[in-house]
Amino acid sequence: MGRLKTLSQWLTWQENCHPKEIDLGLERIQSVYTKLFPKGVPFATITVAGTNGKGSTIALIESIYQQSAFQVAKFTSPHILNYNERFVVNGKQATDHQICLAFEKIAQARDDISLTYFEFSTLAALLIFAEQGVDIAILEVGLGGRLDSVNVVDTDIAVITNIAIDHVEYLGDTRELIGYEKAGIMRANTPCVCGDIDPPESLTKHANAVGAFLEFVSKPYSGVLSLHGDHQRQNAALATLCIHKLQTKFPIDQRTLFQGLKSAQLNGRFQTQTINNKLVIFDVAHNEAAVQTLAQELAKDQQPTLAIFAALKDKNIAQMILAVTPQIAQWLLVPLDVDRATRMDFLTKQFSLKETTRVCDNMNAAISQALQQQTCQRIVIFGSFYIVADALKILK
Repeated sequence: MGRLKTLSQWLTWQENCHPKEIDLGLERIQSVYTKLFPKGVPFATITVAGTNGKGSTIALIESIYQQSAFQVAKFTSPHILNYNERFVVNGKQATDHQICLAFEKIAQARDDISLTYFEFSTLAALLIFAEQGVDIAILEVGLGGRLDSVNVVDTDIAVITNIAIDHVEYLGDTRELIGYEKAGIMRANTPCVCGDIDPPESLTKHANAVGAFLEFVSKPYSGVLSLHGDHQRQNAALATLCIHKLQTKFPIDQRTLFQGLKSAQLNGRFQTQTINNKLVIFDVAHNEAAVQTLAQELAKDQQPTLAIFAALKDKNIAQMILAVTPQIAQWLLVPLDVDRATRMDFLTKQFSLKETTRVCDNMNAAISQALQQQTCQRIVIFGSFYIVADALKILK
């Protein structure tokens, strides 16, 4: 593999190191994890799975612990603007140097075991957090739960936000099957908290089978939140329940809890910016359930809205468009420069009203057109983490 020096060199190498981008299973990572952490990780962990709301729930939990004396870290994915966003300790992103040091340790420990890009990032997070001496690490499941690399760690509490249809080729095409995959993060004699208001039976069945202590959120949080949207009240109630379950080990008083919930922030979730007297909304909603939530928020203020949109080909794009169409007056479609992006000819076929839909060459052209048009004072950019990243790079 030669001598890899910079973060970008490491990431380019990792992208081509393993034959498949997504390759679920714990066998590869387990053997490397055991070498790096023979006694397990030296900090408490909160593992967060779910279809939507993971990022928000993690931001809320992190914000609460940041108000306290406890050292808290979070591992999330994907990143929006730069890779370092994945590893945050006490509110600060890891440096290139810290990440590269972790990669070197992983490379030495893996021998000839082939690891995916995400497996490298998971192990790097654990190494960085151990080296920084954190008390608590919040770990976001990348895909599913049972076979996701984050599940190599025996968690102190499992958090499941909700169950909706997404990633059907990996997780199954029903909420019961997907629920079973998410439930895989549960552990015997360990709490699991869930925010789903209509949970599939597979969650309760699996909790009973493994002996996990499963509890559901009873009602949404009613206090002050900075995060935008009614759905965030459910996420805040889930974060509160998680904190409560860890109270004996990590005590948090009511004032710290309220302050943490109130001050939590998260990029790319109904994130707003005013440009040229137009309200621009960035939202990473990338499946039908998340787009329905976005549509509900847009509907609270009925006004002509222009959408800049793109999606990945493994999504139910027709249903995503259908969910938000009543709120959108004009569409600008943008190509994404990633392997999993949907083809433009397929995307345009999903729209029947040709006069309200235009294809743009790139994000620059789409933003320029959106800001110059006079009909819509509100612009929403959504459909994927990638499209939000492309837009923020230009508008930042």
